[in-house]
Amino acid sequence: MQRKIIHIDCDCFYAAVEMRDDPTLRDVPIAVGGQGGRGVVTTCNYRARAFGVRSAMPGGEARRLCPDLVMVPLDMPRYRDVSRQVMAIFREVTDLVEPLSLDEAFLDVSEVDAFQGSATLIARHIRDQVRDRIGITVSAGVAPNKFLAKIASDWEKPDGLFVITPDQVEGFVERLPVEKLFGVGKVTAGKLHDRGVQTCGDLQRVGQVELVKAFGKQGLRLWDMAHGRDERPVVVTRVAKSVSVERTFSQDLPGKAACQQVMSGLVDDLNRRLERKTSRKPLHKLFIKIRYSDFSTHTLERVRDPGAGSLVEAGEFLPLLEELVTDEQRPVRLLGVGVRFREDGAPVTQLRLFE
Repeated sequence: MQRKIIHIDCDCFYAAVEMRDDPTLRDVPIAVGGQGGRGVVTTCNYRARAFGVRSAMPGGEARRLCPDLVMVPLDMPRYRDVSRQVMAIFREVTDLVEPLSLDEAFLDVSEVDAFQGSATLIARHIRDQVRDRIGITVSAGVAPNKFLAKIASDWEKPDGLFVITPDQVEGFVERLPVEKLFGVGKVTAGKLHDRGVQTCGDLQRVGQVELVKAFGKQGLRLWDMAHGRDERPVVVTRVAKSVSVERTFSQDLPGKAACQQVMSGLVDDLNRRLERKTSRKPLHKLFIKIRYSDFSTHTLERVRDPGAGSLVEAGEFLPLLEELVTDEQRPVRLLGVGVRFREDGAPVTQLRLFE
């Protein structure tokens, strides 16, 4: 199956949070960090970058480049809180989320049926949700693998969306400068330039054997990247506390009866996700989520019979639907169902998916 990978990167994350929370900072160059005589800039907004200010730059140098620069102290608890909100929006779409830091993550949406299964529409939805609900912007890249998705997310920053479809991979990587490849810094780029290699197309023509001779194991990686290949799966590094599926309908469902009709398909999707889990944890609660046409959202959950099986049936959710939907004819925009696992105190392990 062709993978659909999204890489999402918050635009100048710490600075964006500061500008969101303090309107006086929105139209001035700011840098986060850089306090004191030996402090360094952690990040800065795009106004500051126009003056040459960059991450990891000493605060004194940043102020020399941009005399009007406003220095803001780090507030990591606040950034972590905003990060949790952003990651929660990602997980509304898929369980397969691999955070790389507070402000970026990979998502595997290969088996997501919402938005007609379009990774592009999913990425657009996520960007809208983060902007509208959290008040910051993110850039997204969509591609068949992690390597290309990460490059794509940086292609139209800030607040951008760039898509590389499978049939575009060959042409895209052929023109890609070697400096864009992961692990290619100034030293490696210099060695490649000495061989007349400027682009991945040039790298392809060098040949795999020659690259291995010159760069060892890294040569194999360079060869794969030069052809747009990357088989690494999205790795979930947390124990899932819940699994859910939801569907946003192209036309609102006319009421409760229509919700009952689509329940079976939703539960089938939920069971497929449960079957993919590498370990079966006991199911503790069932929950249902409804978003009406006016965008008001409601949820309801209930403890499940501990003697029930590891999969669920549509009939188990119907009482929750009956209780939650009190207006028989109210149009429904989104319907979701899910389960929460029983907490057993097990240590956090790394789950490698799609292997």
